[in-house]
Amino acid sequence: MKRESGILLHISSLPSHYGIGNLGEEAYRFIDFLKAAGQRYWQVLPIGPTSYGDSPYQSCSIYAGNPYFVDLDTLLKEGLLEPEDLDGADWGEPGRVDYAALYNLRLPLLARACRRGRVLRRAEFAAFRAANPWVEDYALFMALKRLFGMRPWTQWPEKAAARDPETLARYREELRADICCHAFTQYLFYEQWDRLLAYANRQGIRLIGDIPIYVTMDSVEVWMHPELFQLDAASRPTCVAGCPPDGFSEDGQLWGNPLYDWDRHEQTGFAWWQDRVRASTRFFDVIRIDHFRGLESYWAVPYGDETARNGKWIKGPGMKLIEALRKGVPEAHFIAEDLGYLTPEVKNLLAESGFPGMKVLQFAFYEDNSDYLPHNHAVNSICYTGTHDNLTLAQWLDEESNETVQRAVRYLGMNREEGYIRGMIRGGMSSVSRIFVCQMQDWLELGAEARMNAPGALNQKNWSWRLTELPTPALAAEIYEMTKRYARTGESDHA
Repeated sequence: MKRESGILLHISSLPSHYGIGNLGEEAYRFIDFLKAAGQRYWQVLPIGPTSYGDSPYQSCSIYAGNPYFVDLDTLLKEGLLEPEDLDGADWGEPGRVDYAALYNLRLPLLARACRRGRVLRRAEFAAFRAANPWVEDYALFMALKRLFGMRPWTQWPEKAAARDPETLARYREELRADICCHAFTQYLFYEQWDRLLAYANRQGIRLIGDIPIYVTMDSVEVWMHPELFQLDAASRPTCVAGCPPDGFSEDGQLWGNPLYDWDRHEQTGFAWWQDRVRASTRFFDVIRIDHFRGLESYWAVPYGDETARNGKWIKGPGMKLIEALRKGVPEAHFIAEDLGYLTPEVKNLLAESGFPGMKVLQFAFYEDNSDYLPHNHAVNSICYTGTHDNLTLAQWLDEESNETVQRAVRYLGMNREEGYIRGMIRGGMSSVSRIFVCQMQDWLELGAEARMNAPGALNQKNWSWRLTELPTPALAAEIYEMTKRYARTGESDHA
């Protein structure tokens, strides 16, 4: 197996003139940067439309792309927007995503482009809708949300919430223009994404994408298929997702997502999951399964509780689901996000699946001979400096206890001349793990201001950090030198 490496940077964190990173020129230039740096992977977070809290892990659709990622400059070049359409827009401060500004400014621009585009590209758009039947349900769902003041579907009029056929037929006619707009926006997203992925692959870069294990309650999936979730007769969850109290949170984490009715999924041969993963292979070369341990057993919290304290562990589908995915989507390649409370059963499931797990370097130095120390890594694993939920390395070194930091200093031989952050990255690069992934923030040695997400904290900084400019060729050369030193350019094979 080749030793390789990559960089974690979400699409939203790319530089842009329009308030958020997107699928335009800067994405292509970042791929060029990755190639120059000797990297073989670009890892991103979930790419679906965001909703409450702006989290990419709380999307209203498992198939749709985030409309905010559609590149406006491309629409200008294609004649779907005019320069004056963009005059006077205030997209917020550089280096941050202002989601309120995006909602108020971006969506009307996309609607304008859709009105022009559905005439100019009638045949291509019709072909997209025919090849992607999911888009009809998604577009209707979004049009109804707009009609009902963006309220969750559980607060819609009864017949709309219950998907009464006659009622939905009437709304499809009344909302035809809005439905068309939402569908056309997805056509634009898919077209731009396909071009970007093809370019990345031509440059030798593969995309790692993230699929959350759960979907949000206010999603087209729960609205369309309530029978696949643990809901009562009034469409309320009986229990919701979370994780138990631990050393980081005495109340645990209350995510609030509806839980799956795994018995029902098994009766269908896990067809819904197969469709979901098959759709993700359209976007990604490798799929990271978020919260993999939830497939072995999951933390079920009674609906209505204000913390996750009173949850309990319930057995998940385990290898039944994994075998169904292997059979139904044999082209898919996976990474298991196996972080959290790992029991022997979870470790056995990971081993039986054959998926590479994750080794986060920041976790390695809280105890002696931790499983996260580089010499204890399995070859079939992915080593990370940290994930989107972790502190940046600069922040970690600044805020961790002196005892923990000194344990890292001794183990990695870190010194002031090299710099502690570079020493930590070197430790990950030298790991026996087949793939090493570093956050862009860590290569840039950024601090707390660049943390992507603080779990459990609802604040405007979460998910909002972005670059004001792309990293320099000098940094690419430095990364390439370290990558080559540890044989991670993919140019030679290692057992």
